[in-house]
Amino acid sequence: MAGTPRTLRAMNDRAALDLLLEHGRLSRTRIGKLTGLSKPTASQLLARLEAAGLVLASGTTEGRPGPNAQLYEVNPAAGYAAGLDVTPERVLAAVADITGRTIGTHELPTPGRRTGTGVVQQVTDALDGAVKAAGLARADVHRLVIGTPGAFDPNTGRLRYASHLPGWHTPTLLDELAAALPMPVEYENDVNLVAVAEQRLGAARGHEDFVLLWNEGGLGAALVLGGRLHRGWTGGAGEVGFLPVPGAPLVRQVSRTGSGGYQELAGSQALPELARELGVEPLPTGPCTEVAATLVRRAAESEDPALQRLLETYATRLATGLASLVSVLDPELVVLSGASLASGGEALRALVQSELEELAAARPRLVMGGVPEHPVLRGALESALAATRDEVFDTSR
Repeated sequence: MAGTPRTLRAMNDRAALDLLLEHGRLSRTRIGKLTGLSKPTASQLLARLEAAGLVLASGTTEGRPGPNAQLYEVNPAAGYAAGLDVTPERVLAAVADITGRTIGTHELPTPGRRTGTGVVQQVTDALDGAVKAAGLARADVHRLVIGTPGAFDPNTGRLRYASHLPGWHTPTLLDELAAALPMPVEYENDVNLVAVAEQRLGAARGHEDFVLLWNEGGLGAALVLGGRLHRGWTGGAGEVGFLPVPGAPLVRQVSRTGSGGYQELAGSQALPELARELGVEPLPTGPCTEVAATLVRRAAESEDPALQRLLETYATRLATGLASLVSVLDPELVVLSGASLASGGEALRALVQSELEELAAARPRLVMGGVPEHPVLRGALESALAATRDEVFDTSR
């Protein structure tokens, strides 16, 4: 019942725990000031949390007049969460303690085609590798969030928009994974998880409405409206690679081709051909995503006319699709992320901003992403940690 002493105590407990997560070690006096609680109440709160195994006494203040004050911190071992970033080439897994510190990682290469059974084995192997690296057991993990291209349709449980991820389309896959894993498992689109990471740790902190444009293996977007991810009826909101755009042939039956106009115009695979048309030499070799990132980086750092035309054309193509998004959504902010965007840095950002202001009536601010290292995985961990903290930090039960 709202307003009961137990409920109020639980609210104060959670407020104190969130402050410790935000600020690190704090004294009883400092916690009292930040929460507005009296010294006796703050003392009782800390004693209660320490007895519950949620906080630890961790040293004392130094270098101040008077007696040293006891400091407290969140107990890292109060709970653990895990995240997986799945691509056609590998599964990257990580485990974090309740404070958000990553304590174990594991990368599992996944070449070749896979069956549903193979996918279950690879998920469990990747998770177990990270769990082992963290010095834990699989049962210690409270929650797992798996990020994949495309999205699992909430109405059917089938993966959509990701035909390039073999083995993940088996009708019974989610049931098989649920049977194999002892913790609750959530599935989320990889670009949506990048948006989670940016909203909590990166360039979108403090923003309730923003669009994140991602360009790496594929071109996609995440839509955050009123502080919440907008996933759409089938989970496909943000699959902007299928967007018909001027300057690209009209692609029909996009679900079969796995691509659309915006992907063909501005996706990573379009950059090598564009560079060839513009006379860029020498052309790098290797996987398409790496080639695209190398070309954009060279163009952003060079004064070579052909490379400058490449960067300008790429910016115009990106702005062409973004113009449709911002015209409909009118976001406060657009975050550019993924290797084929991040490699262009400020030079690319400024060009896209200028082009977008010419093409769209709305004029959101464009920024580069602020989570450069494994943003999909970091978003998966942040999502899993949020749910884990809600469970572990609930002292009302």
